[in-house]
Amino acid sequence: MASQESTREASHADSWYSASKSQLNAQLDAWLAAVPTPVKCIGPRTEGQSITDLPVPGARMIIAPHAGYSYSGPAAAWAYRSWDVSKAKRVFLLGPSHHHYLTKAALTRCTHYATPLGNLPIDRATTTELHQTGQFEWMTQSVDEDEHSLEMHLPYIYKILSKTFGTDPTAFPPLTPIMIGNTPPATEIHLGRLLAPYLADPATAFVVSSDFAHWGLRFRYTLYRSPGSPQQTLTANSSSSGGRPRNGPAIHESIRAVDFECIGACESGSHWAWLEALEETGNTVCGRHPIGVVMAGVEEVWKSGGGGGEGRERAGFFKFVRYERSSEVRSVSESS
Repeated sequence: MASQESTREASHADSWYSASKSQLNAQLDAWLAAVPTPVKCIGPRTEGQSITDLPVPGARMIIAPHAGYSYSGPAAAWAYRSWDVSKAKRVFLLGPSHHHYLTKAALTRCTHYATPLGNLPIDRATTTELHQTGQFEWMTQSVDEDEHSLEMHLPYIYKILSKTFGTDPTAFPPLTPIMIGNTPPATEIHLGRLLAPYLADPATAFVVSSDFAHWGLRFRYTLYRSPGSPQQTLTANSSSSGGRPRNGPAIHESIRAVDFECIGACESGSHWAWLEALEETGNTVCGRHPIGVVMAGVEEVWKSGGGGGEGRERAGFFKFVRYERSSEVRSVSESS
């Protein structure tokens, strides 16, 4: 690995989000300020639970989306307002690979990640330590800069760290970005075991990058569910109202039902339940593998006696607090 300093450029700035420091700052501040308290949990296993303190004490791992900020920015704020980095000495960022074929995981060679707000320092000691396990490859800079799933979180991470540690990024806990590939279950379990010591460490914070259902013909995912009927795949030639059975629910209601089945599986804390829900629905959760890795890792922490408590009192369970889509699909010709 080269020892000289190198910076991953903010390659998606001015297209997926603002490249203007002042405008981006104002947007992030406004989205964060718009999150109300108390926050109501929305997941099937946590619905109705109230969160009165933001950030949530001890909530050092979040899942947040990575679409363009016009779609994901306001929703991501709900996760970042909940994120507790008060004890953080390092930050992990896990995201899926959209362009580079990968069956395990990859690390950055860069020393800094650029954002319009300032540069985030990379935790070179931790990336080196992980690479020495033999389970991680190095990303080239072009692969690194092509991927948006990691980059879309950098401005929010910078913003939250600056609120906690001051405006000098050299005082920030350093970042460990990890690109997770198309990992089979056994690989997710193995990677989870490698990350378990960091998950157990109260000085390590995590961000997991994932959208949920990408629905539409252009995504090759048009699953439709109607109560009392077998699930089906809608096509451009599907006859009936908007390409769905006339007496069935609107397509966007079916999409929500499928998403919330997967949300419930994620909230269960069971890596196997998560894998089963994805298998049953085929849901196009793009960050399914990073989520699977951290769920497997949390289970490993539990096995080793970490996490404290019994059942739902254990640390490591996700609580979903926000659900947004780019649009409410009513016709098979639409997407969200």
